[in-house]
Amino acid sequence: MLRRLVMAVALYLGAAMGVAFGAGLKAGVAKVDITPPAGLAMYGYFDRTQLSTGTLDPLYARILVLEVDGKRLALVTLDLGRTFGAASLARLRDQLTQTSGISFLLITASHSHAGPNILDEYPPNHVPTWETADLAKIAQGVEEARQHEVEAQLGTGYGHVYIGYNRRRVNPDGTVTMFWQNPDKVPTSPLDPTLAVLRIDTIAGKPLAILVNYACHPVVFGPDNLEYSADYVGVMAKTVEQAVGGAMGSSPLCLFLQGADGDINPYYATTPRSNDAVKKRDWTGTQIGQEAARVAKDIRTDPAPEPSLQFAEDAMTFPVRWNAQKFRKGMLATYGPKIYEDHADLLNQESPRRELSLPVTTVLINQKIALMGMPGEPFVDFQINWRARCPVRDAFFAGYANGYLDYFPTIKAAAEGGYGAADSDTYIAVGAGERMVNQALMRVYEMLGRLVDAPEDFKK
Repeated sequence: MLRRLVMAVALYLGAAMGVAFGAGLKAGVAKVDITPPAGLAMYGYFDRTQLSTGTLDPLYARILVLEVDGKRLALVTLDLGRTFGAASLARLRDQLTQTSGISFLLITASHSHAGPNILDEYPPNHVPTWETADLAKIAQGVEEARQHEVEAQLGTGYGHVYIGYNRRRVNPDGTVTMFWQNPDKVPTSPLDPTLAVLRIDTIAGKPLAILVNYACHPVVFGPDNLEYSADYVGVMAKTVEQAVGGAMGSSPLCLFLQGADGDINPYYATTPRSNDAVKKRDWTGTQIGQEAARVAKDIRTDPAPEPSLQFAEDAMTFPVRWNAQKFRKGMLATYGPKIYEDHADLLNQESPRRELSLPVTTVLINQKIALMGMPGEPFVDFQINWRARCPVRDAFFAGYANGYLDYFPTIKAAAEGGYGAADSDTYIAVGAGERMVNQALMRVYEMLGRLVDAPEDFKK
């Protein structure tokens, strides 16, 4: 009798501790070097015609796998200008489903302009060797993260840091002047200085991963730079890992989730290498890294009594904004034949695309932490709007997520004009960004059980 009582108490305490210490939520991390060889075309500046000459600092894919009850989310952040094309992502998604049991893949890019160029589409059997190799490394990294999953608990925190400014200056007469550099740190708006941090700990309270979400173009290096670099993002990640690891006795992986940076530049944008560009990159990365580390160290992680993982990717179809013939003529006149590399489907003279399908991603963790992703460069207003309207307190925003279709300006910005708002670099119909935010909001409400397909009375 006494033995049965002791066993019952032990089972009860074990179950209670399982809830209290986060049983059910697991996490694993990995990092793989995806730096390509020298001699490739570089991403981001049409006036940069020379090929890469080497590596200033490595480019990485950083991986976080979360699992709840057999459902696995793989978050992959890339030190690249954009994500891979749709066909490459589809192959990667299929492979991860088969080899690692991944239920949902969210892959984003930092938007560094010091990486290799990536195209939407390649001729059959002509995917670059470096890209094929990197996709294989990423798949291996996801499997490594899955194999090293441990029970985990989460916490969030927020800070503010000013490393950039809004590069669109709306004049009193309503016209727009582009403000390409701001070394004097002149205040501009709109701007979102919010730095959001998600810390993932082991059950013992040791940081496993730190996710930093912030909106600012990684373009301290300009077109004269011919060496691969993660720009300020690499410095930020190293700063966070060293500061948090040194203070808390662990070696966390820092992942950067680029926000809605479509109209946000760093103060020292496109600094020539001969003008202390490396020093200015380091200043930028250190500023955001120190604030992220401060926030991360103050976060208290807690186990979720009922952990959950929900996700959705909605394909939304939008018409192309411009007249196909005029768009083709203008793009060729501005950029020359090289523009076909990035916009072949839109510029095809025989059958130009009239509409495009955009993936909108939504993730909800533990019914408390929401994340939405847009497949391109959203203006910062969308991030501000998403956070203000999201029904949960912790709302993260990712640009360059699961695809890349250039800029998404607000309706107001599209009417005002300027780069990314009313030129060739935004070709999705006006209002697409607003609709994508609304879609993600509806998804979160559905995941929370606050939106249903029909009232019960209608189902009888």
